[in-house]
Amino acid sequence: MWRSSNSPDARAMLVFRVRDRLCAIPVAEIDETMRPLPISGVPSPHRFLVGVTRLRGAPVPVVDAGALMAADGPPRFGRFVVLRIGDRRVALAVEKVVGVRWMPAGVLHPLPPLLSAAPHDAVAAIASLDRELLVVLGGGRLLREAGPGPEAAA
Repeated sequence: MWRSSNSPDARAMLVFRVRDRLCAIPVAEIDETMRPLPISGVPSPHRFLVGVTRLRGAPVPVVDAGALMAADGPPRFGRFVVLRIGDRRVALAVEKVVGVRWMPAGVLHPLPPLLSAAPHDAVAAIASLDRELLVVLGGGRLLREAGPGPEAAA
């Protein structure tokens, strides 16, 4: 298991659970993590868009990470992982935050061609952690998937 930053090319990753899957996202793309806030539903053609929450006075879209990844089972959101790229934010609803791990670049693997042709491209890479597949998400990709969102109109 990789836990330290001994490697000069290691990146800090937030590791979390999405249904029964282990996922990670670079810490540099995360604004904050928090307990889930109340969510207001909004009409959307995307099944992964749960609705909108009010975060520090501004509306922020809430994305069900499990629905985005076509994971099985009902959601049991335990945390929001708020991503920020520029002035855009999205709250990624996840089941549990596991913690921060340092990931050397050498453990990241590009997606096989069959997987990289998926309808969305939120998955940036795959790796393994403690004999379990780790799906690495890209915050910029997730924000692109979520679209301009309601916060653009605020």
